[in-house]
Amino acid sequence: MSETAGGAPPAPQSVAPALPGVRHAIAVGAGKGGVGKSTIAVNLAVALARRGHAVGLLDGDIYGPSLPTMLGLHALEQAVVAGKLSPHAVHGIKAITIGKLVEAEKPLIWRGPMAHGAFKQLVERTDWGELDYLVIDLPPGTGDVSLTLAQTLRLTGAVMVCTPQRVAQDDAVRAVRMFQQLGIPVLGVVENMSWFIGDDGKEYDIFGRGGAEMMAQRLGLPFLGAVPINMALRASSDTGEPLKNFDPDAAGGRALPDALETLAGNLEAQVALAAMRTRGPELRVS
Repeated sequence: MSETAGGAPPAPQSVAPALPGVRHAIAVGAGKGGVGKSTIAVNLAVALARRGHAVGLLDGDIYGPSLPTMLGLHALEQAVVAGKLSPHAVHGIKAITIGKLVEAEKPLIWRGPMAHGAFKQLVERTDWGELDYLVIDLPPGTGDVSLTLAQTLRLTGAVMVCTPQRVAQDDAVRAVRMFQQLGIPVLGVVENMSWFIGDDGKEYDIFGRGGAEMMAQRLGLPFLGAVPINMALRASSDTGEPLKNFDPDAAGGRALPDALETLAGNLEAQVALAAMRTRGPELRVS
């Protein structure tokens, strides 16, 4: 790989190709597991689709794919047409996951090159068609799948998911630095499980609300929004019915639907700003 003027190799994104037909590719990452990264990725994709966009969702969590459960894909078969994977059309989005290509309970004991190859095939051999957004659910941490992504696909940017606790923030900062080192713009931070809503509607700051927002401010990153957790969200995730999270009657009130809609709107705004920075200013003379 060639080097920049400063002697360091260029970031992988500087030579990564765009995916034909996809306007914006958004990686959703987290510094550690258990912060609800896949929950945010799924609901963000559905929220963008509800706003009129054509959206794809790629389950890039090679070792722990959760989309078969969260999207209710267990009864569906993976189709291959003319050598291309056909994504599942569910909940208003197109979705693909390694979880539908391997035995459901079989552990994927893969070394790095095998995971690298599997991820590249999911990206390059899926017939996405025309998409406004491709949301990519990454494995947690700073492993080699993120590097593979940066080398394989030109990204509009990344979204970092973090819970309010300091221990989650510490790992999230490392993941942010990883994206920046790879040349991937960080579009913003989402605080997941920001608070818990009881069945009586009372709010509980179990993890200390606001920690991830303060981290975003300290790093100079946009804060995309805070998402609560309640029993309805847990249930819809287990049954593969994410659209229920946008129905106040099924979602336990307006707090969750409003938070998800706010998240999608704020991401749209950051994507628009990123596109303006990429294009640069335009001079029009009339």
